[in-house]
Amino acid sequence: MANKGQKFRRYDPELKEKIISEYFEGHNGGTVYLGKKYGMSPYTIDTWIRRRKRPELYNEGGKRGRPKDSEIDWKERYQILKKFQAFLKAQREKK
Repeated sequence: MANKGQKFRRYDPELKEKIISEYFEGHNGGTVYLGKKYGMSPYTIDTWIRRRKRPELYNEGGKRGRPKDSEIDWKERYQILKKFQAFLKAQREKK
């Protein structure tokens, strides 16, 4: 989890591609070696590799979360709410 005020480093896309290609070619070790070689965290490199292997799981640049309804029929929702409130009021009166 990020800390308050934490700055995130952005890496050049060419550098990312170079590191990922070295990993998949199997040059002299894994993410720990590459992290030491390029002066970065091996976990960052591991994240890049996971995103390369399974791109369908990672929504690059898109919005996160549940998609919003583009056209909401507020009148219909209001009518449903009114009916539900009337139902609840009738339930209370029965008791």
